[in-house]
Amino acid sequence: MVAFADLFCGGGLGARGAVAAGCRPLLAVDAWTPAATTYAANFPEAKVFNGKVEEIDPLEALEGQKVDLLLSSPECTNHSPAKGARERSEASRCTALQTIRWAKALKPRWIVLENVPQIASWPRWSEMVEELKNTGYQIEQYILDSEKFGVPQSRRRLFMVGDLEKTPPVCIKGNTTSSTVESILDPPGRWKTTLLYRAGRAERTLKHAERAMAEKGQDASFLVVYYGSDGSGGWQSLDMPLRTVTTLDRFALVVPSPDGHRMRMLQPSELARAMGLPPEHKLVAPTRRDRVKLCGNGICAPVMKAVIEQAVLASR
Repeated sequence: MVAFADLFCGGGLGARGAVAAGCRPLLAVDAWTPAATTYAANFPEAKVFNGKVEEIDPLEALEGQKVDLLLSSPECTNHSPAKGARERSEASRCTALQTIRWAKALKPRWIVLENVPQIASWPRWSEMVEELKNTGYQIEQYILDSEKFGVPQSRRRLFMVGDLEKTPPVCIKGNTTSSTVESILDPPGRWKTTLLYRAGRAERTLKHAERAMAEKGQDASFLVVYYGSDGSGGWQSLDMPLRTVTTLDRFALVVPSPDGHRMRMLQPSELARAMGLPPEHKLVAPTRRDRVKLCGNGICAPVMKAVIEQAVLASR
């Protein structure tokens, strides 16, 4: 069985995909306590470090255990367009270079690195890829959208695969199955709703909802984009994949009712399904906000499963 170490592991969403593919987690590292706690709760067989990747000695941490696969999902906020025009932290970006240090120390046959596509425009990205090539890895890069892998969310991410022995495949194949927002929603009545038109409701939210009602009619349910910018009118239909899940509450469900349209935010349980997580994966963070962040910071498990099955296990 392929054993892996998991850097910037988050709440284990990517690891869930790796385990579904038949791999075994040995070690995981994340500096955010709720992420490390969640990972440990889901994969008790792994040794989990709650600390900075750059402050850990890989060989000491593994205590002689051999790693076949190195997963790495470096901090993406300072590469993501979601940060807008705010100043970028180069120190945060450079944590991605720790992938090189761990690869050189552990010499795993395979590396799978995941991040937002914009990381490829970072000036040091090509430097990192070249250094991994100089270390002996043959490299391929893929831009994959989760909705092509049966995930009820549109989420484009870059996956870089390195292999010490063979050239990785030129593409990672998805499937023809698509899933929609409707498939992730909890049953009606489970969560409290509030009237859409109530005192204090943001005018921007109402405008988003009114655009949806003008398009879909007064009897349709839909989502409004409650937080963050949006280039599609601020709403979306339920019969399509969810737009990208972020680390903060972004989507509110609006439903018609006898007393007028009512609204509630999507819940962590629903966002977890939008990330492709199975029911057994626990989000154990203490607050709702942290559970939302665990989802937004994660990797869609079915996409990681496909990458490992096609670019790692198929090459053995």
